[in-house]
Amino acid sequence: MPHPHEDVVPATRRAALWWEVAIVLGLSLGQAAVYSILTIVQRLSSSTPLGRQSTALNTSLSPVPWLNITYQLLDVVFSLMAVALVVYLLWQPGCSSFRRIGLDAARPAKDIGAGALLFLGIGIPGIALYALGRVLGATVAVQASPLGAAWWTVPLLVLSAVRAGLQEEVIMIGYLFTRLRQLGWGSWSMIIASALVRGSYHLYQGIGPFVGNFVMGVAFGWCYRRWGRTAPLVVAHALLDIASFVGYPLAVVLWPRVFA
Repeated sequence: MPHPHEDVVPATRRAALWWEVAIVLGLSLGQAAVYSILTIVQRLSSSTPLGRQSTALNTSLSPVPWLNITYQLLDVVFSLMAVALVVYLLWQPGCSSFRRIGLDAARPAKDIGAGALLFLGIGIPGIALYALGRVLGATVAVQASPLGAAWWTVPLLVLSAVRAGLQEEVIMIGYLFTRLRQLGWGSWSMIIASALVRGSYHLYQGIGPFVGNFVMGVAFGWCYRRWGRTAPLVVAHALLDIASFVGYPLAVVLWPRVFA
């Protein structure tokens, strides 16, 4: 990895970069963090205990099947526009944005292997933390895949998982680390700041998911500073969400007190 300060921009450019970072986050995951913070405040002030509240992911958007799948696909496409934006912003003459953040096909086998190991290292403790949060009443019941059964349900859930992996790792790691490094931030300052934002936009699920995603953000940030590649992080994140989305119905049957 390059020295964390070798790309620091002149002071005359820093204000423009700060505005760029603010706009990107305001259009994407920073906006989600603000709404999530407001949601957890509302949840905590409710007369219903946090452990008895619930939230749903991947919900149906229309009772008409063909409209539902159309809306779902459009939601994926438009939400990836923020990813396209940061890829565009990171473009440099003679240097692909994908290569710059390590999202190219230079080492697919190593990226997939590293992503799978991260998935195992993060996924199992993450599930345990969620279960503990549910038992302690500090985590909202998350219905991860309430979509109705159809031939396209599983492919769509997989696509949603890949979308989440690209959104979070490309924006919160690849883009944000590049810009913060250019602004003169140190490695651990970048890692902690990114992890805090990551945890914040999961606060609507409760305190447990905030802690779990913060720890995940620290681990992923450390791996990125070590490897210089977002590809294994995208793989790991996608695998985590695929396991959550597709495995959710089975988990409800096996452990109804925790997941139902």
